[in-house]
Amino acid sequence: MFGTLRSVALCALWASNALAAVPAVKYTRCGTGPPAADLVATAQSMRADPQAFAAAATLNIRTYFHVVTSAAKRGSVTQAQLDNQLAYMNRSYGPSGIGFTLISSDFTVNDNWATGNYDTQMKPALRKGTYAELNVYFLSDLGGGLLGVCNFPQNVSPGSAAFNRDGCNVLAQAVPGGTAANYNLGGTATHEIGHWFGLFHVFQGSACSGNGDSVSDTPLQSTPTEGCPASKDSCPSAAGLDSINNYMDYSYDVCYNQFTAAQATRAKQMYSMYRAGK
Repeated sequence: MFGTLRSVALCALWASNALAAVPAVKYTRCGTGPPAADLVATAQSMRADPQAFAAAATLNIRTYFHVVTSAAKRGSVTQAQLDNQLAYMNRSYGPSGIGFTLISSDFTVNDNWATGNYDTQMKPALRKGTYAELNVYFLSDLGGGLLGVCNFPQNVSPGSAAFNRDGCNVLAQAVPGGTAANYNLGGTATHEIGHWFGLFHVFQGSACSGNGDSVSDTPLQSTPTEGCPASKDSCPSAAGLDSINNYMDYSYDVCYNQFTAAQATRAKQMYSMYRAGK
């Protein structure tokens, strides 16, 4: 009896040590690469003469959610979580005059597609609507700790490869109530959708000089923010502090609470130029 109890205790101790040895997941906020040179040039023109570019006062974006999981993670994201994600998006973009209406949600089980490595198969099969409409793909096995990635707007033809791959990929467990610690309030989708609208990271260029993100009211910032610091100033020689609360930084979800007025205008200008009516 004592031998059995000792074996159980040793097994429990081993299991406890094994769990303690498992490292916490190191997440990468965003996999979206630098914007194309022509998009940067457009952004700089919009900053130099904002009145020359049309922008609707308000936008309501028809939206489609696609949940793609591996068989092992079937059912790991619920419609209630998607509804909460939509609510987060509307809260974060609402002050900018932008809203989202969920047209439909669908759920697919496909071990390959769930990794984000088969977009050329997945997106043409699942995407809905026009280039003016938003498709978000919540993937259960987006690899390497990546939280999300999205495509900037560009001039496309319906049915083209660029049209088909449009939209945002988001780690499924980064939705509200998911298991992605520090990134499970819904901020990843809002961040990636910012790219869909044509917004850059607030640390675009990673320098304390130049045009930064080409938005007039975001201070120059040379590094992405980690966590949620009380304050940060990566460019002490330039005016203003880092935009640690801005949705286009890399902060924890709990730190996010703003788009600036010029970012709101920029998103609407880019939408009008590249997406509206297309």
